[in-house]
Amino acid sequence: MQINICENPIATAKAFAEYMLAWHKQHGAMNVALSGGSTPKILFDLLATDYAAAFDWTKINLYWGDERCVAPTDNDSNYKMTNEHLLAKVNIPEGNIHRVLGENDPEQEAIRYGQLIEQNLPKKDGNPVFDIIILGMGTDGHTASIFPHEIELLDSAKTCEVANHPETGQKRVTLTGPVLNQARSVCFLVTGDNKKEKIKQIFEEQDVAKSYPAYHINLKEGELIWFLDEAAASSYKKP
Repeated sequence: MQINICENPIATAKAFAEYMLAWHKQHGAMNVALSGGSTPKILFDLLATDYAAAFDWTKINLYWGDERCVAPTDNDSNYKMTNEHLLAKVNIPEGNIHRVLGENDPEQEAIRYGQLIEQNLPKKDGNPVFDIIILGMGTDGHTASIFPHEIELLDSAKTCEVANHPETGQKRVTLTGPVLNQARSVCFLVTGDNKKEKIKQIFEEQDVAKSYPAYHINLKEGELIWFLDEAAASSYKKP
């Protein structure tokens, strides 16, 4: 596990952008699973401006690690946010954008999206292998849309499952634990002091952290990298 602590959310996004660009220059074609949230929004703005010409977008296929079951025009849609802040501003072919059809029946869409990923990506140990998966972490320790009350999704045999938000009941399509842990690289982007206690508990491997889905992202062979700002890392003291 690698830990990168940056000054603020913008610096955190830039550190990841540099990592993604270096990976792209070394390997070329990439299958990337995106995340929603405030820090990815900053990242997407950065990619669409400072890095727009640095990437060969024809070689980058974009998927989503999770999506709310809403229309692509809904303000809750991760796709809408990504489109407004990144996709509409860079020269990426339409065929390289693989969105979750949040407007469809959730159960059927989880099956369809899982099959799409399985068809398009290489496999190892029966799981599709993403090159980079971007993850965030909620204040409850959830990641993707795997929440503590549905932590069993970490062990699902399916590529995608339907998750339920614990407070609103909103349905979401999410990648499952085995797929997350099979990636060549998983990068957490976490900012803000409201995450600092969870970060401390996870990094110190405290017993309470075992109830947090984010704690259980432990890659089989790939790189696990945490990109944090100083506020999120403020309670953790490196040994």
